[in-house]
Amino acid sequence: MKNNLTISLILISCLFYSKSNGQVDDTKTGGWYMYFWNTNIKQSSFGFQGDVQYRNWNVIGDLEQLLLRGGFTYVPQKTDVKFTLGYAFILSGTFGDSKDKTPESRIYQEALLPQKVGQRVYITHRFRFEQRFIENQNFRTRLRYNLFINLPLNKTDLKKGAVYLSFYNEIFINNQRDIGDGKTVEIFDRNRTYGAIGYSISDKLKIQLGYMHQASNNLGKGQIQLSVHQKM
Repeated sequence: MKNNLTISLILISCLFYSKSNGQVDDTKTGGWYMYFWNTNIKQSSFGFQGDVQYRNWNVIGDLEQLLLRGGFTYVPQKTDVKFTLGYAFILSGTFGDSKDKTPESRIYQEALLPQKVGQRVYITHRFRFEQRFIENQNFRTRLRYNLFINLPLNKTDLKKGAVYLSFYNEIFINNQRDIGDGKTVEIFDRNRTYGAIGYSISDKLKIQLGYMHQASNNLGKGQIQLSVHQKM
């Protein structure tokens, strides 16, 4: 039975991924640890937001990425839409014992569109456009769309004391295939699917523990995610 299960898993993997990547152990669960924050400038329409993410190929210790990101936000009057212009620095590590790291600078523009469905379903659409400057690669851009869903279980809102389920699905699309030095990437970059349990410590502080599966043309890998979300 164990052998049959192993064979089934291999066949499923072949169906979903057209290429193999021998360098990365996709059976090893990774760990992503994240802190997100946002704040307004007094009672104006302007503010700031950012995040720090420490990503590992394994649960901890083998650096996949260190991401530092911050942006300037604007919410037009009488709307809930938030626009962001920001910058990110990313340091990407190599799987395994190698200490090689690749730096990336990224400028991005973003729009967040929240909505509420019924009494307790909170949905947010996020559209993001990125301009990427990666060491030893041509300049390129990428489009991202993320659908977030939060569902409180013991309340009808996400304020202090709320226990909630959190889901998202994000798709990444490359705008250019040629990245220089005779190398190319696919138009489809990756897809992330996430599910978590969250708790509102206060009206302005939340914590989530969940699992995300990231799939690309070359790889499918699971990640444990622990994140803190703070409004200042």
